Amino acid sequence: MRQKKLHPWPVRLTHWLNAVCMVCMFMSGWAIYNASPLFSFRFPVAVTVGGWLGGALAWHFAFMWLLLINGAIYVLYGLVSRHFKRELLPVGLAALKHDLTDALRLRLVHEQGVYNTVQRLMYWIVLAAGVLVVISGVAIWKPIQLQGLVALLGGYDIARYVHFGAMAMIAAFVVIHLILVILVPKTLLPMITGGVRSLDAGENGHD
Repeated sequence: MRQKKLHPWPVRLTHWLNAVCMVCMFMSGWAIYNASPLFSFRFPVAVTVGGWLGGALAWHFAFMWLLLINGAIYVLYGLVSRHFKRELLPVGLAALKHDLTDALRLRLVHEQGVYNTVQRLMYWIVLAAGVLVVISGVAIWKPIQLQGLVALLGGYDIARYVHFGAMAMIAAFVVIHLILVILVPKTLLPMITGGVRSLDAGENGHD
């Protein structure tokens, strides 16, 4: 019986780099938000970095570039290696309804190295949110130079709400992701070591 890596090294490397970047982006972004809140609340200073608006912006821009490069590498690898096609497709309506029902009943079976339909949909949603957070972030960063993009998003103020909403979607994904790791702790080690999964005859063993 053949075996394959549960998580190829490019996926593991970009995953952990992304985790570090996202923590810094969240914390610096919350500090930036606090300087001009959109809603009637502010984030506790203890969960922010930068100390002041200028410092928070410096953190945000520094990790923004690292996150963009890391994300581009992940997307390129996912397309070239067919990782997306192999692991995140298909997302059928019937399968989604079945897996979502099982998930709500806490009966969803987790098989190492195999994404269920709910997980696949969540990954596509967070990838879309990632694209949206970048587009809206660039728009509010350079509103004069990118007036057309700002207008497409409904104006500068709306672009800020779009950016916050996309960030909230990514944050929600991270929270759910962490909860699932806590509920199924055996998934953590393979994301560090790569792990292995036995393949039945006829399964594709290419990474």
